[in-house]
Amino acid sequence: MKLRSTTDNNGGNYRVPEEHCDNLLAIGNRNVGVLCQENPDLLIFPQSLGLYHDDIAKVPIFLLQDGILTTRNMMGFVGKDETTLTISSRFCKDDRHDYFLHYMLQRVFAVNMFDFEQTSNDESVWDFLLYLFPYYLKQAYRQGIYKTYVRTEYNDAHVKGRIDVNRHIRKNFPFRGQIAYSTREYSADNPIIQLIRHTIEYISIHPFGKGVLTSDAETRDFVDKIRIMTQTTYRKNDRQRVVAANLKKFSHPYFTAYVTLQKICIQILRRDKISFGEKESKIYGLLFDGAWLWEEYLNTVLKQDFEHPENKTGKHRRYLFNCGAKPFQAIYPDFISKTPPTIVGDAKYMALETKEYNEDSERATSVYYKTIAYMYRFNSTSGFLLFPHPQKGYDETYEIKETAGKLRKIGLSIPQNETSFAAFQTYMKAQEEWLRSTIMQL
Repeated sequence: MKLRSTTDNNGGNYRVPEEHCDNLLAIGNRNVGVLCQENPDLLIFPQSLGLYHDDIAKVPIFLLQDGILTTRNMMGFVGKDETTLTISSRFCKDDRHDYFLHYMLQRVFAVNMFDFEQTSNDESVWDFLLYLFPYYLKQAYRQGIYKTYVRTEYNDAHVKGRIDVNRHIRKNFPFRGQIAYSTREYSADNPIIQLIRHTIEYISIHPFGKGVLTSDAETRDFVDKIRIMTQTTYRKNDRQRVVAANLKKFSHPYFTAYVTLQKICIQILRRDKISFGEKESKIYGLLFDGAWLWEEYLNTVLKQDFEHPENKTGKHRRYLFNCGAKPFQAIYPDFISKTPPTIVGDAKYMALETKEYNEDSERATSVYYKTIAYMYRFNSTSGFLLFPHPQKGYDETYEIKETAGKLRKIGLSIPQNETSFAAFQTYMKAQEEWLRSTIMQL
């Protein structure tokens, strides 16, 4: 049973019906990292949980105490058995129009859907998987076409492998010059590639699947190659057999990008079975950490003028200290200006406009500490905090006492009352231009 949806950071305003408490208690109050290890049908992004100086793996998806469910930054859907909870962004005003979450996902995963409209939240949560598919398809493509040894059966006069006596008797009696045999061949037409092909064909009949598969030249090229490699062996009726052959977790020392791609393909092709569960005590879902998603979205807006250090790859890594000639304590400011004067910025998926973050409290002050430390490290007098704001653009400047430093809190306005996704996109484009011009004034 699908529950009434809630939002991220709901402040504990959601009471769970008693009959669903046991199922949700199996999910809530538990570390995300442990849940993912124990439940392969639970996908949470970013996938680098806890590996790169973040605390995402250490926090629960939500807290549940005395029937009161309190969410954090996670958005998407999660469930156990037939209990499914949808968590929308806090900027979603009804179950059908979570435009903000869809917009950020499209920007981060480089999928443009100008004609996209949601039908119902129950359906749209699965659309998230379609946004992920072309991104991870390209990641796999850049590593090359995965090949492995597969056993192929033949029945002709050019014997070049092991003769299959039983199959030969069954197919070639009376004898007509053909021999049934099989060979082990190093081939790109293997279970992983077949799984990708079935996913491509499944997506192609989705209402906006064509836009997903043709989003850019690289995606189109790989889709064409997959179809060519499997043109003689692809059979739509083989879909369940292909999925079953891929249920064993894929592992390879080089083709690492295919691991996530395999998971996403299986989730797409098994969506109904995952939703309603084939076995008891099964936790499933697809969730995104709002703080991570907000930061990656802002990078798509600011990347022309700002570096975005990546703690996953080490790109643009900086250090806080020197000990002799050796630097240590790697740091990753969210944003550093590419040209002087140096400006540093931090992405905050918080309601920084509220009283909670504008009073004398340890929690409020801690929000500003890291950015001020980075300003000192880079000898900068300008820093900014970027957060989503439910009203018109928010801009407030704090002067750091007895210094020339200034810290600016900038809220990007997220529209609440747009009646179409196209109108939402238009509004956001204008706000992004305002954000860029505001920051460049620093």
